[in-house]
Amino acid sequence: MNRHASLTRTTAETEISVALQLEGSGQHDISTGIGFFDHMLTLLAVHGLFDLRVKARGDLQVDPHHTVEDTGIALGAAFLEALGNRQGLHRIAVSYVPLDEALARTVVDVSGRGYLHLDASFSNSQAGDFPSELVEDFLRALAINAKMTLHVTLLTGRNTHHQIEVIFKSLGRALRQAVALDPRQPGIPSSKGVLV
Repeated sequence: MNRHASLTRTTAETEISVALQLEGSGQHDISTGIGFFDHMLTLLAVHGLFDLRVKARGDLQVDPHHTVEDTGIALGAAFLEALGNRQGLHRIAVSYVPLDEALARTVVDVSGRGYLHLDASFSNSQAGDFPSELVEDFLRALAINAKMTLHVTLLTGRNTHHQIEVIFKSLGRALRQAVALDPRQPGIPSSKGVLV
């Protein structure tokens, strides 16, 4: 199976192009103009084993919010397209990821229903050039547009970089498991027969 998507989203504030290959190897080419965000998207690709290309131009002279949120929207739409009818998926997955003193848990259900619950208190308001509050904006945009349910919990941590990094790594690993094809479940993985 070759599940992939490629799309461009253009607004008055941003232009985002995304190419996503679910059966990838973690290859990535990411440029958003926000160094820390590029690093986090790289971790998402590497730990998810997704091939991912993201090119973003946004109104960074205003602030990074539009670029980060719109990238979440575009990436979520790419996941939605690449997943197709969601037939044969594992669907639900959980991942715990540590990094030194930090630990995060992500639980994902590729359910057809977009929802985010984030339980995270960051030590500082910034990590590099990245406002910590934008983690929630990105995750919400991703979840709603991919029509997936995300529960993300930062369990512990001191260093803000580490706190955000374990969230993106655990997200990648949980998504990797959830979107993987299950040879024992060739149909729609739902007792209702549909995922909505």
